[in-house]
Amino acid sequence: MTGPEKTGPFATVAASWGDDAPDWVAALADECTRSSQAKAAAVIGRSPAVVSQALHRRYPGDMNLLEELVRARIMGAAVACPALGDLPLSECRDWRDKASAFMSTNALRVRMFRACSHCPLNRKGSEE
Repeated sequence: MTGPEKTGPFATVAASWGDDAPDWVAALADECTRSSQAKAAAVIGRSPAVVSQALHRRYPGDMNLLEELVRARIMGAAVACPALGDLPLSECRDWRDKASAFMSTNALRVRMFRACSHCPLNRKGSEE
């Protein structure tokens, strides 16, 4: 029994998550296998320790946020934005970060501040 599913990140996920591993954890393990844990961490904007903790099912932080990062930056998920239409989830995250504070520098920033303020994807108070 060799192959990527029986060694490395997939073995870690199988041992830690069992059959309950969500698809985003499998996608994270796949990214680690294709590149490295450090490179996968860089893609999602977190540390290699966070990736390791997630694969081992020991991440003490906001798993929903981590899931969103993996779906956005590794899985290429898209969302239907009420202001901009369909866009990649990673762009949505960027706009939510920009819209966290009101800036009247241009009309689009004002529009996105208003749209993001009422969006259900925008979890105010979540830890980053």
